[in-house]
Amino acid sequence: MLDAVVVGAGPNGLTAAVELARRGLSVAVFEARDTVGGGARTEELTLPGFRHDPCSAAHPLGINSPAFRDMPLERYGLEWLHAELPMAHPFPDGSAAVLSRSVAETAASFGPHDAGTYRRLVAPFLPKWDALARDFMALPLTTLPRDPLTLARFGLAGLPPSTWLMRRFRDDRARALFSGLVAHAIAPLGGLGTGAVGLVFALAGHARGWPVARGGSQSISDALTAYLEDLGGAVHTNYEIKRLDDLPPARAYIFDTSPTALARIAGLGSYYERFRYGASVFKLDYALDGPVPWTAKEARSAGTVQVGPGSRDIAAALHAASREGRAPDKPFLITVQPSVMDPSRAPAGKHVFWAYGHVPSGWDGDLTDAVERQLERFAPGFRDRILARVTAGPPELAARNANYVGGDIACGAVSGLQLLLRPKLSLSPYTTPHPAVFICSSASPPGPGVHGMSGHNAAKAVWRRIRAS
Repeated sequence: MLDAVVVGAGPNGLTAAVELARRGLSVAVFEARDTVGGGARTEELTLPGFRHDPCSAAHPLGINSPAFRDMPLERYGLEWLHAELPMAHPFPDGSAAVLSRSVAETAASFGPHDAGTYRRLVAPFLPKWDALARDFMALPLTTLPRDPLTLARFGLAGLPPSTWLMRRFRDDRARALFSGLVAHAIAPLGGLGTGAVGLVFALAGHARGWPVARGGSQSISDALTAYLEDLGGAVHTNYEIKRLDDLPPARAYIFDTSPTALARIAGLGSYYERFRYGASVFKLDYALDGPVPWTAKEARSAGTVQVGPGSRDIAAALHAASREGRAPDKPFLITVQPSVMDPSRAPAGKHVFWAYGHVPSGWDGDLTDAVERQLERFAPGFRDRILARVTAGPPELAARNANYVGGDIACGAVSGLQLLLRPKLSLSPYTTPHPAVFICSSASPPGPGVHGMSGHNAAKAVWRRIRAS
């Protein structure tokens, strides 16, 4: 009998497996697809030689992850590559606000009225970022906070809606950039705890940047897999699980799946019926004949570029997708240009580029023209550089990854109490009514992102249960 079986070889499932194998337990991972990776894969989606990330591409939470930082993943090929600027937010006049590793440079890009405000906002947290990140990403607390005072201060700043926090800024340049940071949660800006989302992404960028993994996001998954196998763990692909009896006997079963799939496979009935899935995205992967011709020079040297004229435009786009059930006419875009940092991702002189806009759950329309019109506003001539494109709306995203119910790449709405208390209101969110069954996907705290912390936290819960038995 195995000590633990993990269902799903995404970053969280692989991290959970590694954490248990490091403790000397026998572990096996079962993955339905033919490769490991989940939301951290890399494929030639468009043309030969162009290597795209079908989902996550830039990794501010990955490089800052306490779980990943505690592992020797660099020995297994993981290398973080940085652009000159982690992120840029261009404006129609050709200027841009930036998220730089330097707080001073970032503040200066907002203009004189808001530079000091921004410095005062991040100053209490940045020197203590490592302890804060560990405490914040371990919620709900599995150990006592390392720095409870800083965590409490962060909560006071971040738990109110981001719209409250942004009242501190006088200029919309700062509000627009911060709105874009919050929009990574794919939820309206006025929700509880959205200020914390923006602060986490800003602090992560200042602390260690927003890098890509050399060779693509698949490198993260491959490094975790290689480390697990060196620890004695096994990974089985092309192995779809429909019920618990499909798995070998084990003392614990850990699911890196949606709550819906877990309930179906483990026979938990309506246990997760109140779990909410959120809005989706319409994603485009491009093979380009050259770099994106951004008007703003800062955007040309940034790894991630947010595309939205102002904070009201961003709020309207998110509200349309999340609350009104329609695709926005002028979508807010999150874009990543990996080949700016990693030329190996495309043939010489060519580039790969990634963009998505927000759409309602299950939406089956085509946002391509709206996305490219928005890009042309900030990068005139963009369409002329397109060699090939692949589009993926909610149906395609859900078909590629079963965790993306309705195309929700966050594996559950990141809004309301579900921002922190997911997948249920519980002090032990990784456990289920079945004493041997656990959940470790992005549906559990701390939520979406390629950081492995949901798997790390779930592994602690499994370890405690096994040790007590």
